[in-house]
Amino acid sequence: MPKLDLIRENPFLGDFCAAADILKNVLHCPSISTFEEWRNVKLDSKEIKEVYVGDDGDEQGREFGKESSLVSGNLLYSLEHTGKDLKITRMAVFAHDEHWKNLLDYFDLCLDFIDVGRKEKGVLVHCFAGQSRSASMVIAYLMRTEKLYLEDALASIRQSSHVSPNPGFLKQLELFEKMSFKVDRSSPIYKRFCLKALGYLYSKDKKFDKLKLRTDPEISNESSSNGTTTYQCKKCKRVVLSQEQVMNHTPSEADLEFDAVFANMNGDVHNKNLGGEEQQCTSVFVEPLSWMNQVEEDLSEGKLLCPKCKTRLGSFDWSGSYCSCGSKIVPAFQLQLSRVDVITL
Repeated sequence: MPKLDLIRENPFLGDFCAAADILKNVLHCPSISTFEEWRNVKLDSKEIKEVYVGDDGDEQGREFGKESSLVSGNLLYSLEHTGKDLKITRMAVFAHDEHWKNLLDYFDLCLDFIDVGRKEKGVLVHCFAGQSRSASMVIAYLMRTEKLYLEDALASIRQSSHVSPNPGFLKQLELFEKMSFKVDRSSPIYKRFCLKALGYLYSKDKKFDKLKLRTDPEISNESSSNGTTTYQCKKCKRVVLSQEQVMNHTPSEADLEFDAVFANMNGDVHNKNLGGEEQQCTSVFVEPLSWMNQVEEDLSEGKLLCPKCKTRLGSFDWSGSYCSCGSKIVPAFQLQLSRVDVITL
């Protein structure tokens, strides 16, 4: 029997079989033919649009290519008309039920779609079993629309439906809560998640998506903004970093915040300098930047050289590195404070 649970007025949570009957969804596989093969139903469909991560011809595609950790070239989402007389609008996103899968970057897209469907007639959110992926999306929807904390939203949905989001999705919902129920890409919380996701993807295929390199602060003129702290090469005074690109960490504490999402991503850390509580940080850890040419070569580790005078400023290591304070940072893009001048305008 299909799983179909009424969560609030108009939004439903269901499984694959329910979606085959009703056809409106957040789906693991974007092909409409999946329903035909599974339920032996013949469906008419008409594509509205498909958006790919990093697609220069689409504003959303460009945004997600540069700002998210979603892999460039992959399908972001598809929209189509389907069902009898093509009266049903269907949105599909590609998301495996894996603890490491980035569901966070789909939240705003899907929640906006649910909002529209709910105001019109009704909307079914589903995955295969209706317990993890689609449940996480509905929980996020309740959190955003009713300003519920994760624990309260989860308890509320369990009054109507048996759900069990995987630990990685629960952690992403926790981050969603910390960002005040939105995906704030300027937030340090999101930036840490994004860098961890990129590190995990690198650990799987040893490739880095070049679109994820952050803007060179000298080229973007960010360093001219009043009140901005910048980091300059000590030798040639070339701006190499702005404060907004620094990834802060807590001295002497293990970097464990995202273990529930990205468990077992790490290899052996090559820098074994464990430091200690009494030692201050002698370096800063940063987002990968567009002047870091060595990173583009898909090397697992290497030196970071000033793009102007080629002086060594630091190093990077996808397996991570220890700070002098004892914190283990994974992955690590590290500039030595002895090699740069810190300037506040």
